[in-house]
Amino acid sequence: MNALDLMLWVVFPYVSLTMLVAGSIWRYRKDKFGWTTRSSELHESRMLRLGSPLFHYGILAVFAGHVMGLLIPASWTAAVGISPSAYHLLATIGGGLAGLATVVGLVLLIYRRRTVGGVFQATTRNDKAMYVLLALPIVLGMTATLLYQVFGGEHGYDYRATISPWLRSLFILQPRGELMLGVPIWFQLHATSAFLLFAVWPYTRLVHAFSAPVQYPSRPYVVYRSRKADPAIRRPNRGWEPIVGPVSLDRSRGGKVQPPVEDFESERNSR
Repeated sequence: MNALDLMLWVVFPYVSLTMLVAGSIWRYRKDKFGWTTRSSELHESRMLRLGSPLFHYGILAVFAGHVMGLLIPASWTAAVGISPSAYHLLATIGGGLAGLATVVGLVLLIYRRRTVGGVFQATTRNDKAMYVLLALPIVLGMTATLLYQVFGGEHGYDYRATISPWLRSLFILQPRGELMLGVPIWFQLHATSAFLLFAVWPYTRLVHAFSAPVQYPSRPYVVYRSRKADPAIRRPNRGWEPIVGPVSLDRSRGGKVQPPVEDFESERNSR
């Protein structure tokens, strides 16, 4: 390996993961109130209800597929009876559908953010850079899947013989960067862009992915007042209203206690 290969496949992944972990800890300790998605649902909700579930469920499925394909050795799947052909079919179909849902959801969210005035005005430069860095590995990954897995032959490219052991070697602190030298360029770009995204992750709104609503089931009830008018409640009229019933005045200032109207009526009838 030359110096550039060593930088790309050994040094840069460790720098990226260090920034991810250390940056997340720093962000949580120093910026708890900024640890949020800055929701824009109040500005527009129809496209959000469609694009957000597509993107989030799609990216969760993509993440699960990457864990299965990159962190689980091929010998383990073969031990449970999954043949290479069956694995390739499952990974191609499942990963393709998950990637398609992710791309469609992301396109809807970006279109909504650009076309809805209130959402666009709330978009910062940090958000714009984040969307670019988020879309880059997704697009590159989908391109690699189409070129090498869907249209690349019966079994496609066997990334579990090169990319998977390289990634696992990073986690056991025995990096084998030479495994990435013969990997197709689209997979190399996909891996590099993914580590670039991990490096900036803690400094964007993406940190909300590390939040879990563990206290949600035990939260107190939210008390709110309905906007619907209650017919039992009479709206007060403008101006003065006639006083019905007894009126108490301060006797120290010469006031008198007026008897109720019913007492006047009963005294008048008795006469």
